[in-house]
Amino acid sequence: MSKSSSQAPALLPKPPSLSKTLGPSFVLLGLALGSGELILWPYLSANYGLGLLWGGLLGITFQYFLNTEIIRYSLARGESVFVGFRQFSRFWPFWFVFSTFIPWSLPGFSSAAAQIFSYLFHFQSSLWLAIFLLIITGLILTLGKTLYRTMEFFQRTVILLSFPLIVYLVIRLTHFSDWQDLLKGLVGRGDSWWFFPSGLALGSFLSAFAYSGAGGNLNLTQSYNVKEKGLGMGAYADKITSLFSSQKAKLEGHLLADNPSNRSRWRSWWRLVTQEHFLVFWLLGFLTIIFLALLAKVLVYGHASQSGLNFLYQEAQAISFSLGNFWAKAFLFMAGSMLFSTQVGILESASRIISENLYLLRSQSWHQPVNLSLWFYIALWSQIGLGILLLLLGIEEPRTLLTLGAILNAVAMMIAFPLILFLNHRRLPKFVQPRRYRRVILLIAFSFFFFFVIFTFKQNLLD
Repeated sequence: MSKSSSQAPALLPKPPSLSKTLGPSFVLLGLALGSGELILWPYLSANYGLGLLWGGLLGITFQYFLNTEIIRYSLARGESVFVGFRQFSRFWPFWFVFSTFIPWSLPGFSSAAAQIFSYLFHFQSSLWLAIFLLIITGLILTLGKTLYRTMEFFQRTVILLSFPLIVYLVIRLTHFSDWQDLLKGLVGRGDSWWFFPSGLALGSFLSAFAYSGAGGNLNLTQSYNVKEKGLGMGAYADKITSLFSSQKAKLEGHLLADNPSNRSRWRSWWRLVTQEHFLVFWLLGFLTIIFLALLAKVLVYGHASQSGLNFLYQEAQAISFSLGNFWAKAFLFMAGSMLFSTQVGILESASRIISENLYLLRSQSWHQPVNLSLWFYIALWSQIGLGILLLLLGIEEPRTLLTLGAILNAVAMMIAFPLILFLNHRRLPKFVQPRRYRRVILLIAFSFFFFFVIFTFKQNLLD
């Protein structure tokens, strides 16, 4: 353990009110909106009904426990979990760079958002709009005073504007019988089947299950959000500021002292952060999953296109027929905004992971202060430049790379459950370590994702 890690402040800061704790989970939830919530679960519900939504409930619950264990580490030490993993082996920074870059390097969400906005506003080509959105993403993340505050404001705005529209559409378009079907679906009851309908491509279900939340290594960035919000020991941590800052910062945090005052304050902190994550990530995220799935079932059940974006256009056409063209356009604008929000979150999170872990690979100097801002923005604009180049070359995501990306995200999720459990056991004081029931839940979640990895590998690479 380094010298800097042993020089701990005497006390945890005093915990604030719940309202002042809100924020980190909005950033993480923004990563989930454009995949599982908007696309995968609604698509399954449009084709098979609501009987599969038990998977959304279970998936986001597993991610809630994973995320709160990630929060636990940074709350208690004021450093990212990646710094903790580096203490175990130099292999882990290499793994996190590789398993983040491959699944998240292509600008798919920006391209999808551009296609929706082009459809909505009748642009002839979506190529230049997709490039423009990538550049706007870079400017949003570069020009803010601090990176975390920029992300919190942006993601909170998109979510709080989108959710009321979703609620309004659900109220106007659903009936009592639809809610009955929803309640049955949460326990696995479909239309004359339980848990899995005949003809279901199990890989599609398990993909939605894995992305009932952020997915892959992106969950681990909740560690950054907690630290840079200044929660717990994160109050003593250095922050990533603008590109033009030359300020150096330490990656390592502080070992939390075991004393009566810290024990008392820890209980209050833990209650606050778990409440914040439950209300924002779990509750708001789960309601978004079931509401969008319910809309898809009501609007296009049995008639959904096999193409992802055409499926959204069909929903918009059904909304236009029932409520008028204004609400159809509002729905598509919301969908495009959610996809763009996801692209912003992915670039921010992936750049954080890649830049910090590349630095951690340097075995001789990673204990020293570093210009975090410079490393982050080099990674960010490199990814944006790569995305623009791929768009200009007309290169689409090849099937093999998509398959590899899906498997790597599943492997990353699978590894994260036991790894964070081991980290919290080895590097946190006894009084802040997870209780036994949480350990059991993380091991059960690991088993589910292990099955997902094996199944996906067999179906896509061996057949």
